Amino acid sequence: MTAFEPGSVPPRPTGEPGATGSPDGPLPPAGPTTTPPATPATTAPTAPTAEPPAGRRRGRAAGRTVAAALLVFVTVVLVLFVVFNTQTVDISLVFGNVEAPLVLALVIAAALGGLLVWLAGLTMRARRNRKS
Repeated sequence: MTAFEPGSVPPRPTGEPGATGSPDGPLPPAGPTTTPPATPATTAPTAPTAEPPAGRRRGRAAGRTVAAALLVFVTVVLVLFVVFNTQTVDISLVFGNVEAPLVLALVIAAALGGLLVWLAGLTMRARRNRKS
């Protein structure tokens, strides 16, 4: 493939309409080529780009990979947890006894524990804000 000057018409391959040797006839005659006028050089400073340096991009990608791997690991552990804890257990409550799957009892206990920790953190934050 040969290079052609800017502003000239690139040659058409043989077999297309208008190509040399095709039934439609030869290519149109090539006239003098004109070059586009040169654009004036700008000396104004360019705005900084918002793209982070290459090191940060790699760090973000590594962070996303670690997060995805951790998500897969936690999902597998939770599925195994559910599979191995399918037996039914008696749960003694203040007002009576209930039979439930062990996994359900453990998940409810974990959710209540998380709620208590969240409420404790909320009250500690409120006390700290009140003092200052």
